[in-house]
Amino acid sequence: MNDLTALLSVPAGETSWEQAMLAVVVAFVLGQLVAYTYERTYEGMSYSRGFVQSMVLSPVVAATLMMAIGDNFARGLGVMGATALVRYRTTIRDPRDMVFMFASLAVGLAAGVRSYPSALFGAVAFCGVAALLQWSPFGRRRRFDGLLRFWLPRDGASGDEVRAVLGAHCLTFVLVALRDLAQGESLEYAYQVKLRTDSSHDRLVAGLERLNGIQGLTLLLEDSHTEL
Repeated sequence: MNDLTALLSVPAGETSWEQAMLAVVVAFVLGQLVAYTYERTYEGMSYSRGFVQSMVLSPVVAATLMMAIGDNFARGLGVMGATALVRYRTTIRDPRDMVFMFASLAVGLAAGVRSYPSALFGAVAFCGVAALLQWSPFGRRRRFDGLLRFWLPRDGASGDEVRAVLGAHCLTFVLVALRDLAQGESLEYAYQVKLRTDSSHDRLVAGLERLNGIQGLTLLLEDSHTEL
């Protein structure tokens, strides 16, 4: 029993069991807060569950490393050498994802050095600002509401008729592509359109469908919150 007590005893100046447990718990809870904020505010097309879990695990790892290093310079060099041997080949395409990962690491580092006020305030402030930016119009830029595609035979409706319908239901429209189909017997049109009202798309489609010979009519509406 005495041998076990001696084995589990903490040398002077080292992190105690209670301090280590508290730091890991704080890192885990704040990491969950950052990951939850990311999950609630993410509106892209390539959501990764593994990335969200990494934002919870990373603070725990960071806190553990900081407690293990402490004030020991040699330990810090050893950790740097060990991590240099690991090849990290994961590509983070979205800068916002990278910032969230740094935030989760930051709260873990703060918890590891037992700077709990910094960890708590930093995590809450970061999550609040991230939610505010995501749910506000800041940084959004949308000139058009969607992409309109269709094709017309050579003997079908004229370009003037098409532009008349577009002008009736769109604030602006731009022809972005025009190509031959069926060895020149038909023309495929692609327009970027900005609708007059949110309900104008139904009237626009109905008006175009009444044109002579129109085929393959599709209107792809853009969600201003979603990034591809």
